[in-house]
Amino acid sequence: STAKPPFSQRLFFGGSFGLQLGSITNIDLAPVAGVWLLPRVAVGAGPSFQYYKDPFGHTIIYGGRAFLKLSIIQDLNNILPLGLNMGIFATGEYEGLSLEKEFFGSTSGGGSRLYYGSFLAGAGISQPTGARSSMNIAFLWCITGNDYGIYDTPEIRVEFYF
Repeated sequence: STAKPPFSQRLFFGGSFGLQLGSITNIDLAPVAGVWLLPRVAVGAGPSFQYYKDPFGHTIIYGGRAFLKLSIIQDLNNILPLGLNMGIFATGEYEGLSLEKEFFGSTSGGGSRLYYGSFLAGAGISQPTGARSSMNIAFLWCITGNDYGIYDTPEIRVEFYF
């Protein structure tokens, strides 16, 4: 049996950055920090920030997310020897966001912002880019309703970890 790597070697950092320009502008920044609890199980969390502008107005969305990632296949090359060293994973996350009520057409309660929490679940592929780094593409579906139309179906995220 192999010894468990030290905590510092099980930590990872990274996140995603999205940019859309044109009649709709969307700038999305979501850094994360996480730890591999087991060789196939990771947890992580981080803040998220989004600037969104369309012909009807603009808004700022901010909040955070926490996720659980399960590595289903760590190296596809062990199953199909095609030289593809990518992995396949399942993931679930909770995202809590602060939304501007006026932009999203809500009039409930006091204050100018509302809290919106959602659960997302999906799967993806992970391509190693170094000894401890990878590029992941995840496909997530909002499973608690998409009341304010925040998420695409599916939500596609390109993430980098190191």
